Amino acid sequence: MYFCFAKLNKNNIKIMLVYPNAKINLGLHVTNRRPDGYHDIETVFYPIPLMDALEVKEATGTPRFHQTGVPLDCDADSNLVMRALKMVEKQHPLPALDVHLFKHIPSGAGLGGGSSDAAFMVRLLNEKFQLGMSAQEMRNMVSQLGADCAFFIENSPMLATGIGDQLTPIDVSLLGWTIVLVKPDIFVSTREAYAGITPHQPERPLAEVLRLPVEQWQGALRNDFEDSVFAAYPEIAAVRDRLLDLGAVYAAMSGSGSAVFGIFRSPIEHAEEKFADCFVRQRLL
Repeated sequence: MYFCFAKLNKNNIKIMLVYPNAKINLGLHVTNRRPDGYHDIETVFYPIPLMDALEVKEATGTPRFHQTGVPLDCDADSNLVMRALKMVEKQHPLPALDVHLFKHIPSGAGLGGGSSDAAFMVRLLNEKFQLGMSAQEMRNMVSQLGADCAFFIENSPMLATGIGDQLTPIDVSLLGWTIVLVKPDIFVSTREAYAGITPHQPERPLAEVLRLPVEQWQGALRNDFEDSVFAAYPEIAAVRDRLLDLGAVYAAMSGSGSAVFGIFRSPIEHAEEKFADCFVRQRLL
């Protein structure tokens, strides 16, 4: 978690600023279709240093929500940040607040940006106003907003099962590796992605595969969504292949797409120039 306090103008109004980060999926198995229509999965959520910015301060006039950066196709009431705020307000009295969300994490990418924003809002409010919620209480709350929201409360590598809400810490580290994220200008709906899946049990448990050296992951660490998504959107498959051609020791789609990531031993030169018309970011993990 990245928190920082600052003082604003002569009124000495405190601002809390947090930086919700993205995640990638290390492997993703869809193991079962449930009677409620959801699917059981097995995946590892891994936090990465690609961040939005969320600023909250006590309102001096009419409370407002302001969003800048990457445009979002939703109104303020539908935004996960504001839905998280309203959930907290139902249980804890809060003053009127101004909220500013700067979006940098692309949406519809399989990177969990909206879920992270919601979880960070709950953690921010809990800390700023000393609400006394435990980590479990916060996980239970944000899980109502999305299956991967709870992951961002602890924000450390987790083996996720069930619908993605049953979390177990897992000892996997990419410290020192470089990640290159590439998101083509393509939106893959979650509903569409699941429609192309036939649930099955994996040949090897995910935790077992992740004990292999990173250099042995390619071909062994699989995302079940890739076959159908790559067939429908060969441009996404081409990004994965290009990352491997550039020297990635492992490359895969994150979640149900459309972002793809490559893991490299060292940074690559001119990464953004190699993927025209795509969102591209390179980060040291």
